[in-house]
Amino acid sequence: MALVRTVCVYCGSGFGRNPAFREAAEVLGTALAKAGMSLVYGGGDVGLMGAVARAVLEGGGHVTGIIPDFLQARENMLEAVNETIVVPDMHTRKRLMFERSDAFVTLPGGIGTLEELVEQLTWAQLGRHRKPVVLVSVDEFWAPLLGLFDHMRDHGFIRDGLDLSYLVTPDAQGVVPLLQAAGREADERAEAFVTTRM
Repeated sequence: MALVRTVCVYCGSGFGRNPAFREAAEVLGTALAKAGMSLVYGGGDVGLMGAVARAVLEGGGHVTGIIPDFLQARENMLEAVNETIVVPDMHTRKRLMFERSDAFVTLPGGIGTLEELVEQLTWAQLGRHRKPVVLVSVDEFWAPLLGLFDHMRDHGFIRDGLDLSYLVTPDAQGVVPLLQAAGREADERAEAFVTTRM
């Protein structure tokens, strides 16, 4: 079965100005732990990153932090995680986060968060993976980006057959059900493929 067992979370190394962002990170971490889903994240103890990781740990879940050596001090590496992987650069970090994850969830964040999200959307668009990508649009945080995607479609830069594959939920409680449903759909596609090949 194509279960989602490990979830990579992209999010800010700050908290942002809206208290709902921090609350969403904590709710997400708790929900992942309760569902038995492990967390892969950027390894820091700051901002939303630290909040989601601590919530997973407090819920009894497993956390893997992957952090480049030059960010260990800046992002105050969270020592309490189950596994810490220190890598030489951002490219290695992103590759390992991809390889170790069954799905990707994006909370509010800045340029780094946006870059990580867009990379996964691009790879999926190019057929390099079929892992679920979920945007948690707390207080419509991602609405401008979703509007930009529509703008790109309207101008013919996101064409039929190369559309983006992502799921959106307005709150962190909606993430686990979306991931579970995506796992079931992947199962059904795989079974249909096997049936047609027989």
